Amino acid sequence: QVQLVESGGGLVQLGGSLRLSCAAFGSIFSIYNMGWFRQAPGKQQRELVAIITSGDSTNYLDSVKGRFTIARNNAKTDNAKNTVYLQINSLKPEDTAVYYCRADVPAKRYWGQGTQVTVSS
Repeated sequence: QVQLVESGGGLVQLGGSLRLSCAAFGSIFSIYNMGWFRQAPGKQQRELVAIITSGDSTNYLDSVKGRFTIARNNAKTDNAKNTVYLQINSLKPEDTAVYYCRADVPAKRYWGQGTQVTVSS
């Protein structure tokens, strides 16, 4: 089992920045990919924003390239935790969404509870 706890969302002005964090607890040594998804108001599905592999390879949604940066800090000891970050710069109104963290382990995906990001103009 893996538990994910997100933080860092909020209300930010157009062009501003935020840093989202997602801490993973539990069976963290089985995690390979970690990623951020978002669900915009009125949309049914979540879209992939950014993903990072255990080897630190990254992939981004085209519309966020150059503005968003994903990074992770892998646990080195049994008492540590895996954390994935999403640095968000130059925020646009279309970035308003609930952002969800996801951790992938063999045969299963875990989701966080979501954190709201609202961009005001």
